[in-house]
Amino acid sequence: MTPTPDIWCGIPVYNNAGTILDVARRCRDQVAHVIVVDDGSTDADLRDLLAPLDVLVLRHPGNLGKGAALLTAMRHAAEHGGRYLLTLDGDGQHFPEDIARFLPRLAPATILVGRRDEVVGVMPSVSRFGRDFSDFWIYTETGASVADTQCGFRAYPLPETLELPLASRHYNFEVEVITRALWAGLDVQGVPIRVWYPGAGQRVSSFRPFLDNLRISLMHTLMVSRQLLPVPHRRVAVPQRSPSRRLDSAPIGLAVAAGTSVLLGILWWPYGAIIAVYVALRLHLNKLAVLAGLAVSALAVLSSLGLKVGRWLLQRQDRPRLEAIVGLHVMAVLMSVASAWLVYAVARRFAVDRA
Repeated sequence: MTPTPDIWCGIPVYNNAGTILDVARRCRDQVAHVIVVDDGSTDADLRDLLAPLDVLVLRHPGNLGKGAALLTAMRHAAEHGGRYLLTLDGDGQHFPEDIARFLPRLAPATILVGRRDEVVGVMPSVSRFGRDFSDFWIYTETGASVADTQCGFRAYPLPETLELPLASRHYNFEVEVITRALWAGLDVQGVPIRVWYPGAGQRVSSFRPFLDNLRISLMHTLMVSRQLLPVPHRRVAVPQRSPSRRLDSAPIGLAVAAGTSVLLGILWWPYGAIIAVYVALRLHLNKLAVLAGLAVSALAVLSSLGLKVGRWLLQRQDRPRLEAIVGLHVMAVLMSVASAWLVYAVARRFAVDRA
């Protein structure tokens, strides 16, 4: 156990009565200060359940979301002398013993994120895709590649983290905090951890696929929109970013670059080319894929294909301007989606073959 008073552990819990006692006990073996935030659980009274342990239980009157629970733990720890807060899930998926891997690497203005390198059980394919999808969008927003950005096993430097303008209160909190931290000059580093995936029906999860994925997607939309603005981000620390790998050549990165440039190039030709280049620079998209997409756009526009599509759709030839506008919009969407899908499929196949 580490008795250091400035290191705390926070565990957000919602209806995990079957696992939280074991998780909290093992966390208490690693650090002296453990906070369990009961986010409105209905399956047990966690104060009674955890009474035998020397841990603090804070309770929300209702289910406010994982992000809200994490902020409650952060604020309480900071108010009582905490400098760092280690967080992990209460469902037993993480191994509290891996806290020891974080402790030597704690540093001011540095968020440590668990990287699920050792998997016990089988990681669902949807989890793998969600992880890669989130990693890519954070790269476009910040230009920094962070592995496993959806992992909840982390260490936060409290003074700097609590200065960030965080709006999310659910599962989208954990991806928003990384983007805003990088914008603010904090470093984000990965720590290899173990993770356990139980069989179907054994794990109790409060993640709601449709609603929470929608929240995450809307959050990324807001972050991308903010990144497109030529306005500097507010800093809370002097940037000391670790070297990172480029993600713009990953299959999803190439697909987004090609699809975006085709869409913008056709809709606003020739000014769309300027817009596409600006978007590529701000969102760290692959420049070669963008240029290839613009070449496809030029061929489509200069061949008057939009006018032909519009005439076929409207079944008239007396309003060429309207026909061209309708045709270009329809063609831009279809060719953008087709280009993105084709580039992703080819890049994915090439990556698999090369691996």
